[in-house]
Amino acid sequence: MVLDLGGGVRIPLVLIPAGTFTMGSAPDQRDREPDEGPARKVTLTQPFYMGVCEVTQEQYETVMGSNPSRFKGTHRPVEGIWWSDAVGFCDRLSTKTGRAVRLPTEAEWEYACRAGTTSPFSFGDSYDDLPRYAKCSDAAGLTAAPPGEAPVGTSAVGSCKPNGWGLYDMHGNVFEWCSDWYRDSYSGLAATDPEGAPGGAYRVLRGGSWFSPPWQCRSAYRHRFTADGRFNHLIGFRVVAELE
Repeated sequence: MVLDLGGGVRIPLVLIPAGTFTMGSAPDQRDREPDEGPARKVTLTQPFYMGVCEVTQEQYETVMGSNPSRFKGTHRPVEGIWWSDAVGFCDRLSTKTGRAVRLPTEAEWEYACRAGTTSPFSFGDSYDDLPRYAKCSDAAGLTAAPPGEAPVGTSAVGSCKPNGWGLYDMHGNVFEWCSDWYRDSYSGLAATDPEGAPGGAYRVLRGGSWFSPPWQCRSAYRHRFTADGRFNHLIGFRVVAELE
């Protein structure tokens, strides 16, 4: 499915099936953080479309008329935006296309990232394989880059390998806003279509960034930030479109 933004600019999306998965990480997972548990069974009852890539600067500027990114590039992800900017983009795109477009819930994001896997990364357990799937920092804090790109900053979306469901940059490149308010633990109880805390001081970020160490790019890793924070140009987003 494709969202037409006008002027030849489009957002391709892939259909994510409904299903059940284990959200969070096991207590013995390497580099696990306390807020990744207790792991719980989550059921998503409705399929949904998710952006194949993070929203690019070209896509964002086409809809919003501005580009706040530090690391300029037509096909690089838009970054340095508030949570409300991402929501505003979705709202405008919903009006433009006549289809409900929004940010993913945290549960939808992790489910799509895992693509049916239970390992630390969507491709398995190996930290050594991560550079094939993500732009991020290594254990020494050095950022690797695809050929021809600077080591500091974002990469063009889709520069690395996709996960099993055809989604690119779910690990690394930029953190991605989710719709949820952040809570510092899960209940441990099975949940259906969860939407996070009813309120709070922070919104959820997922996926790690070009500046993140490998452990922050794991499927279960959670980050938080104030909704009005721009976080040094490490934050972007991708969209979800509901079925008609």
